[in-house]
Amino acid sequence: QVQLVESGGGLVQPGGSLRLSCSASGFIFNNVIMYWYRQAPGKEREFVADISPNGELTDYDEAVKGRFTISRDNYKDTVYLQMNKLEPEDTAVYYCKVVRFREYWGQGTQVTVSP
Repeated sequence: QVQLVESGGGLVQPGGSLRLSCSASGFIFNNVIMYWYRQAPGKEREFVADISPNGELTDYDEAVKGRFTISRDNYKDTVYLQMNKLEPEDTAVYYCKVVRFREYWGQGTQVTVSP
């Protein structure tokens, strides 16, 4: 079955960096677009970034463009989100997603940006 497991979240000061990982299993990883979303307290889940199956094409929400970088390792079945210049507004639970006939989500990893 499809499984997505995020890791790498934590507490970081404004201006700091974190790298999130999402390890995937249960499907052919190098055939699919992978997504990162986030959900802040009291807000709806929102798109952060996505990456094409071969990693050549990426897309970002305007709020993170220039600060976040999505990448993937198709040998490790893992997608990453490098987050730099973090701001308090980036505080959220971060999720990875894949669509295989329906949406599959990981359990999420908490990112807290605070002095």
